[in-house]
Amino acid sequence: MVNFVIFLVVLAITAGISVMVYQVNQGTGSLLGVLSFFFALAVAVAIRIANQWERAVILRLGRYSRTKGPGLYFIIPIIDQAITIDTRILTLDIPKQQAITKDNVPVAVNGVAYFNVEKADDAVIRVQSYAYAMSQYAQATLRDVIGEMTLDQLLAERERIGKEIERAVEVESRKWGLKVSSIKIMDIEMPEDLKKMMSRQASAEREKRATITKAEGDKMAAFNLAEAAKTMFESPGAMQLRTLQTIDGLGPSASNTVLLAVPVDIMEAVKKFVNKPAQGA
Repeated sequence: MVNFVIFLVVLAITAGISVMVYQVNQGTGSLLGVLSFFFALAVAVAIRIANQWERAVILRLGRYSRTKGPGLYFIIPIIDQAITIDTRILTLDIPKQQAITKDNVPVAVNGVAYFNVEKADDAVIRVQSYAYAMSQYAQATLRDVIGEMTLDQLLAERERIGKEIERAVEVESRKWGLKVSSIKIMDIEMPEDLKKMMSRQASAEREKRATITKAEGDKMAAFNLAEAAKTMFESPGAMQLRTLQTIDGLGPSASNTVLLAVPVDIMEAVKKFVNKPAQGA
């Protein structure tokens, strides 16, 4: 749009000059009128604008000349060629890769890579298509890293796997003028029978922990009951208080009836009578 406006402005100015010359000399004015069109077109093509996130790699007669942008820059029509590169963070999907783990388990893993062009001239000159090269290299590295890990490591250490892939890709991508920001593992797929076995293993592990927890609870309950029995045996009247507490816990409902076959007082008297001869002996 800007180039079109520049073309119209330059054409209007040169056309005005051509009209004035035509009034003096018709032949020269006609020639200038034709030339003014091509001159306006050349000026419009020569003036370029690069956005804030863009860099223009300029090739002059096929050889690297300079890198311009952001902002206004100029090229020589026909002689110069400008290749615009986006330097913003790019998101690259790593397609699902079939691989075998170190413990011979087939898995399918996909991920995502975040990178940007740091040196526009290297991205244009050193590699044919930096996005395609990054994709292929990340896929190959992903398979290599998975092959060096067991299934348990793959499931538990996704962050470390992403970091290892990132370091490996970073070394090579630097040569292409690229900077890798991050590589993340998205999804890990396993055979269905293996998922079922892992589910049964997890269920058995949870049942084991529940059984151990219940056994420890029973042990603590038995210990506390033994301590309570010892305390009630050593404290006079403790059994009576416990009996009364139990009766009170039944509630005031009329449907509850409590029968004491032997009153507590008689039981205490019998106990004292039984213990008295033993003390006299």
